Amino acid sequence: MLSYNVAGLLREPPGTARTDHVTIPIAELPIADDLSLATPVVGDIKLSRTNRGLLVRAALDTALAETCSRCLGPAQTPVHVELEQEALPSIDIETGAPVDLSQDPDALVIDEHHELDLEPPIRDAISLAEPIAPLCRDDCAGLCPECGADLNADPGHHHDDDEIDPRLAGLAELLAHTEENEPTH
Repeated sequence: MLSYNVAGLLREPPGTARTDHVTIPIAELPIADDLSLATPVVGDIKLSRTNRGLLVRAALDTALAETCSRCLGPAQTPVHVELEQEALPSIDIETGAPVDLSQDPDALVIDEHHELDLEPPIRDAISLAEPIAPLCRDDCAGLCPECGADLNADPGHHHDDDEIDPRLAGLAELLAHTEENEPTH
């Protein structure tokens, strides 16, 4: 799926590049337990040979299936991620000897079979691009703070100032009675 055999590219001179257009189905890229894709991931992945390994560049688009932070309805949040990361081989392509990667702990690792797995960094990039407060639409009106009605479905929704919650009606009567009996100064 998102694993590339890069043995041939590692044998090429620096500057050699390979670009792939990818479409990753929703089911093939689980993001997180509380986050899921709404559309497939589509974009381009470019692998460029460097003097040490590969430079991975990706520009990908998808949408996340979320809950609107204002109205609590379903929302699809578009996400665009760009990834640029160095990938280093764990085995020298010419000699087969292990390569010391202790100086580059943040680099992607090309495994001993010369396979480069891009699923983890792409999954992480999409997770980090999740908005803090997703919206179903930019002009979402949200919920009524008094009764919880969806203001998108009923834009004219309002409450009269004199309207009292029936559970508090007894207290309102007591307050009105107390105010009538107070002496004025």
